[in-house]
Amino acid sequence: MSLKVGIVGLANVGKSTLFNILLNQQLAESQNYPFTTIDPNVGIVNVPDSRLQKLAETIREGKGVLPPIIPATIQVVDIAGLVAGAHKGEGLGNKFLAHIREVSVIIEVVRVFDDGQVVPTGHGPKEDIETIWLEFALKDLETIKKYKETLQKRRFEKTVQKELAAVKKIEENLSKNNTQPSTKLSSEETEVTRRLQLLSFKPIIYLFNLSEDQLTDTSLKTELSQMVGVQKEVVFSCLKSEAALIGMSVQEKEEYLRLIGGGSSLNKLLRLAYSRLGLISFFTAGVKEVRAWTIQKGTTALVAAGKIHTDFQHHFIKAKIVSYQDFVNFGGWQKATEAGKVIFGGKDYIMNDGQVVEFVTGKGQ
Repeated sequence: MSLKVGIVGLANVGKSTLFNILLNQQLAESQNYPFTTIDPNVGIVNVPDSRLQKLAETIREGKGVLPPIIPATIQVVDIAGLVAGAHKGEGLGNKFLAHIREVSVIIEVVRVFDDGQVVPTGHGPKEDIETIWLEFALKDLETIKKYKETLQKRRFEKTVQKELAAVKKIEENLSKNNTQPSTKLSSEETEVTRRLQLLSFKPIIYLFNLSEDQLTDTSLKTELSQMVGVQKEVVFSCLKSEAALIGMSVQEKEEYLRLIGGGSSLNKLLRLAYSRLGLISFFTAGVKEVRAWTIQKGTTALVAAGKIHTDFQHHFIKAKIVSYQDFVNFGGWQKATEAGKVIFGGKDYIMNDGQVVEFVTGKGQ
């Protein structure tokens, strides 16, 4: 399973519109009828990070031109709309659920506003969320049943008993809860959910698609947050308004958002997705470019060096490291070094998010 983010939801809730906005162009067909998307659309999306601009301004010499900025990216998949009965194959459900199984993080789009021009396929936010959870759970129970039958044939093996107990506990959990697994999983149970790619246990970010008026309704947003649980990650957006920004330059978007008194909620969405994928960024900053490099949390300096070039990893000596904030506050490498803010990490040094790095290498090392 690759590190991909899947956009899911019932039909006509705004999934393809969201996909188009994230890619800033009309790639996915967006129409007012179910099953517009059958095969998933896949796109590479930039992850907004205001730190890159600050780094570029810091590294710029005098009033020179800002160095090019290269942000981190994630892979986003637009998956066709689900319907009740998807686990039984309704509405091409088996195909769509298989696509969801292949992603690591889910963005679930839930339509809240009423629009007479859009064909309704759901019954309201609460019911729509419960419908999707039920389809996930029923499909997972089907997967677990088949896997349990396989384990039962090997039940006399010592190593199987522990796994079989974990599978039964997950099955019981899903059977009792239509909206969300309720029990905290052990490490063995978590491993089972990953191995079987169970849908119900994938991280979910809820995007509530509101009207412009609803965006300012604090009580409604509180109600929606409580609907999915206060510990869940929630983003509120008016995708219709966001779609109007497609094709605009970054400067034009910023000016428009400033005029209407807000910022793009989708920047938050992408940063949340990046984090839920277990990813962090380290930076390289020079006059030629300022760049965010993507690594998994817990990555060593040696492996991080290989993200830039395999030669950096093969001939690694050490990593010269300073935090983003210190780099900006002190105005670059020289003054940060003089202030004692620069450290040196060896091969086993664990990288942290937001560090500015120069790798020291040498041939034959």
